[in-house]
Amino acid sequence: MRSALQRILLCATLLVLASLFNEVMAQCPMCRSAVESAMQNEGNTVGLGLNKGILYLLATPYVLVASVGVAWYRKNRKAKHG
Repeated sequence: MRSALQRILLCATLLVLASLFNEVMAQCPMCRSAVESAMQNEGNTVGLGLNKGILYLLATPYVLVASVGVAWYRKNRKAKHG
């Protein structure tokens, strides 16, 4: 049980550390080149929110799966301990 908790904490720590790097904020090559050219040529700020939007859409399924996992874990834990 303790090693499982340590693995979860390790994964969470690695995820937080990985999100601190700029490379994580990159989008697909086509979107990136379109946004970069729009910002250079027109001075447009179209792409400023694009990375956060992509990360939001990417994170949503993982948050949902994690929520179901936590609920399942708590339910099983209560059933075992009475």
